[in-house]
Amino acid sequence: MLFLRNPTKIITRAARLRQHRLTTALVEGKRNYGQAMFPGARAAPFVNQLKLTMPQDYAPIPIYRVLNREGEIADPTQDPRLGQEVVEKMFRDMVLLNTMDKILYESQRQGRISFYMTNFGEEASHIGSAAALELRDIIYGQYREAGVLVWRGFKIDQFIDQCYGNDEDVGRGKQMPVHYGSKELNFVTISSPLTTQMPQAVGTAYALKCRPKNDACVVCYFGEGAASEGDAHAAFNFASTLDCPVILFCRNNGFAISTPSHEQYNGDGIAARGPAYGIATIRCDGTDVFAVYNAMKVAREFVLRENKPIVLEAMAYRVGHHSTSDDSTAYRPADEIEVWNSVEHPISKLKRYMVHKGWFNEAKENEYVKDVRKQVLKQIAVSEKKLKPNWREMFEGVYAEMPTHLQDQMNELEQHVEAHKDNYPLKNFKH
Repeated sequence: MLFLRNPTKIITRAARLRQHRLTTALVEGKRNYGQAMFPGARAAPFVNQLKLTMPQDYAPIPIYRVLNREGEIADPTQDPRLGQEVVEKMFRDMVLLNTMDKILYESQRQGRISFYMTNFGEEASHIGSAAALELRDIIYGQYREAGVLVWRGFKIDQFIDQCYGNDEDVGRGKQMPVHYGSKELNFVTISSPLTTQMPQAVGTAYALKCRPKNDACVVCYFGEGAASEGDAHAAFNFASTLDCPVILFCRNNGFAISTPSHEQYNGDGIAARGPAYGIATIRCDGTDVFAVYNAMKVAREFVLRENKPIVLEAMAYRVGHHSTSDDSTAYRPADEIEVWNSVEHPISKLKRYMVHKGWFNEAKENEYVKDVRKQVLKQIAVSEKKLKPNWREMFEGVYAEMPTHLQDQMNELEQHVEAHKDNYPLKNFKH
């Protein structure tokens, strides 16, 4: 009932505000005959010479950065002044994610799981943004936001149980690997179809706005490739016209599967769409954890204070393959990948910062990596031995009461399995 809480009052109030703005514009337009009075344009001037407005007439939206390659803060006023404990958690969460990715990627290559997607090169955009949010803020991810869950407390066994689809998986084995979800952590379960989460996130933000007193926002993560889908444009317009407290967070990592960004769009990235839709916009360096943190902090304050959306584009580089179904060396040079995997890597930048501060201990961190590797490998050995959920559960979980057509299908499958039980690994499934 939250979404339906007295929506007519909000719509009426918004309509009155738009009418007031239009009336004001008309009055002002009459005073100044040099400005248009059309309802479809805002204070646009009249000109007497025809001229094409070209993309190059607009300067590119700048990329906000705090840390340089050497891990130094160029402008002290932009230092987020995070304590050693917080910075160490940022670093270790990125290392944990990176280490877990390497092992689970190899696990798929060994045929132990069906699919996997790594987060190499984008760790800062996950951890920096998650650190600036509150747990009550609702997250809609795409499929490369595992670091947000790491920061919020999702455990190694939860990640691996999901990837192995066993009986301990909260999704009951109904999702592909890396399609995580957690009600306790306000992380909406990831869905495979691209961009479906964007209008859903905006709708959730509108529902929050209907609360008598709202203290939470919605963050929707998506890639620059997803922004080409029609759902993205609907979400931008919906968020703008209804003033929804949502942060539309674009991870622009340069590639949509095998399509580089220059083939994906001709405009100034995704950030340029913010002003076009009348939405406040920030663009930051997605390999700089402090820049992402500061940007997200400002974005959250803005959407809650103004009850309006914001577009936040984090510029990064996808170091790994798109997924285990992809070979990125077929469409980009290996030496380019190496640059982004070393000097420009977010973990490397934060490490250099910590070295400057005297907060980094090489031996201690090596021991930490070894410990994480042991935990992940041990959990894989445990998770792959756990039973799969009862196969009948594939028919459950959508309806409160199973409809007759699904009941008929389940009965038919039961008869089939019983007749051919020697051909199915029933011992691996819970009874």
